[in-house]
Amino acid sequence: MRTLTTEQTTHPVLIFWIIAGWVGFFLLPWYGVEDFFTFEWLIDGYPFDEDYAPAAFLIGQGEKLWLTPMFLGLLLPLLALGRRKTDPIYAKLLIAAGAIGFGWLILQGFTIGIRGWNFEWAKALFGELGDRQFGMGYGALICASAFLFLFTQGIAARGAINGDVFVVSAIGGVVVIVTAFVFFPIAKMLTAAFITEDGGYSAGVFASKFFDDRLWGLGCLSGGRCGVAWNSLFLAVLVGLITTVLGLIFALVVTRSGFRYKRALRALTVLPIITPPFVIGLALILLFGLSGSVTVFFSDMFGIQPTRWLYGLPGILIAQTLAFTPIAFLVLIGVVEGVSPSMEEAAQTLRASKWQVFKTVSLPLMRPGLANAFLLGFIESMADFGNPLVLGGNYDVLSTEIFFAIVGAQYDQGKAAVLAMVLLCFTLGAFYAQRFWLGKKSYTTVSGKGDSGVHPHMPRALSIPVLAMAMIWAAFTMVVYVMIFYGSVVELWGVNNTLTLKHYVTAFSFRIEDSGIRWSGAAWDSFWTTLKIAAIAAPLTAIVGLITAYLLTRQTFAGKNAFEFGTMLSFAIPGTVIGVSYILAFNVPPVEITGTGIILVVSFIFRNMPVGVRAGIASMSQLDKSLDESSLTLGANSWQTFRRIILPLLRPAILAALVYSFVRAMTAISAVIFLVSAEYDMATSYIIGRVENNDYGLAIAYSTTLIFVMLSVVALMQFIVGRTEIGRRMTQSRTNT
Repeated sequence: MRTLTTEQTTHPVLIFWIIAGWVGFFLLPWYGVEDFFTFEWLIDGYPFDEDYAPAAFLIGQGEKLWLTPMFLGLLLPLLALGRRKTDPIYAKLLIAAGAIGFGWLILQGFTIGIRGWNFEWAKALFGELGDRQFGMGYGALICASAFLFLFTQGIAARGAINGDVFVVSAIGGVVVIVTAFVFFPIAKMLTAAFITEDGGYSAGVFASKFFDDRLWGLGCLSGGRCGVAWNSLFLAVLVGLITTVLGLIFALVVTRSGFRYKRALRALTVLPIITPPFVIGLALILLFGLSGSVTVFFSDMFGIQPTRWLYGLPGILIAQTLAFTPIAFLVLIGVVEGVSPSMEEAAQTLRASKWQVFKTVSLPLMRPGLANAFLLGFIESMADFGNPLVLGGNYDVLSTEIFFAIVGAQYDQGKAAVLAMVLLCFTLGAFYAQRFWLGKKSYTTVSGKGDSGVHPHMPRALSIPVLAMAMIWAAFTMVVYVMIFYGSVVELWGVNNTLTLKHYVTAFSFRIEDSGIRWSGAAWDSFWTTLKIAAIAAPLTAIVGLITAYLLTRQTFAGKNAFEFGTMLSFAIPGTVIGVSYILAFNVPPVEITGTGIILVVSFIFRNMPVGVRAGIASMSQLDKSLDESSLTLGANSWQTFRRIILPLLRPAILAALVYSFVRAMTAISAVIFLVSAEYDMATSYIIGRVENNDYGLAIAYSTTLIFVMLSVVALMQFIVGRTEIGRRMTQSRTNT
């Protein structure tokens, strides 16, 4: 009798996904329940009620018989359990199972909707269906995941990417979710660019909107107004350059100077990113507007006639620079810290001055971080609509034009789609310009060898202007935030400056009763919802972003450039377009999540994922691949190498992804406006409602509370994630004995 070896019978990952598929098909509700985050369905008719029944129960009751073919996809993997992974039948069985199950699930999901057949040809071919289905639930989601990863295991067994199951599965997983939650909704939105008034499609309609003089006009060269495309491009380039320079300045002050208050400065640089953008715009107006405190002071002191200089390019530029400099800082701080001190010390040993070391060694090694910081600043400026909406004046940009095309009286989805395509072209151009500037040079500075060097301080000729600029910008930021806080504790800002706490009481009052704490304040519901959604979205965003960065920097596979572009696409599209495209795409089966908390979580993950990707790429570009190779040589697989070697060295990138995704989920505006519901109201939509009702005090009080809450959470994240220790001396005075 032949004895089966461990290799033949033990496939833990395969067994896991087989069990997951069967659980999803036989035990969990196949269609979406009313509230995905609760489990009330367990005591509300499960498993026989059609709304909560698993697929197997539906089929057993003679309903939804179109789900039956997926059962074949669950049976085929069982035949692979007793075979070697090198057996060709093993791979064929898993590929067939995954393709049949996943393919049929998608096909029936798009073909059959809430009113029966979704397509006239299906109705003509098969006749009236007489039944309907809703969006995916727990069961369908888990089954889809099981089929997908059975398929990727089969692909790996055929030798793809050296048969590495983790890498192939990661690529497959990221491709599917990016396709589902980025490409699909945006494609639904962009098709509107070709739709005529009678519902048909015409390239002429697209051309008339694309070549509109309001979009590409150059009237500013002759004293008129330029088109919104040129306005957006000029603004984005300025913001990208300025935020990158300021981010580098703050990173140098924190890591390469003897400045005593580094922690305070580091916290101050993060403040603008945790503030709803329209609040910064409002503070700038109250400082520099026609009746602003600074404007009035200079007018009274020097007799200067107040002007509206703030409204237009200067105001937007200041606000966006305040808002987006922290992004550049969060990306650059890890890169600057990651430059090897040994290389700098070696240059000094060869009698190079501190300035020569910085210019010829340190700065060139920071190029990946500088390029990524510029790209993120450029994209953020392109996609931002809050600041241009408040401070734009006559300076129109693409994001505000898209916003008004969607929510304004014109309601022209075609125009919004054309504008979004122009914006995407600019972003794509910046993406390839970044790749061209970096070229194919190596920027590796952290290898498997020990590094006991210490970063030298900046040369004096550089440190003086750097510290001066950092202090000026920090002081300006503090003034803005003092104004914000002051506005939350006065009766009516600019009219009645009597100090009061009534706005905080109205928003966040509570009382203790016999039954427990009663949250009686008007803002509590939106506050708890926002906190829950952000807490769920942040770690998921970091995970997806860093795994994607690992694949892009450490693996070579077909379609890698398209893969990277796909991960950045959601960041290039304004939040208004993301919101509307999500409504169009996910209001009907197979993914029916409009009005739920899930759509908010998903939008935050894929809107903010690029920051985790770019921060991870910038940091991983400095890690020598010999670290991975040594781990693999010692018997570890790719998953173990990623978890035990790469991740511990990526703490700055992890922290950047966590912090950014959390605070953006807490302060996002554009997409949230379209995706909130009565049950899932977010903080920013509530604040905007207060602003529309001229209740500025409560709006600013709520925003101030959010700032303090997010500061506490950011500090907690930094404590949990910790710092990257690369075995360097902590002070220059320490010597080896």
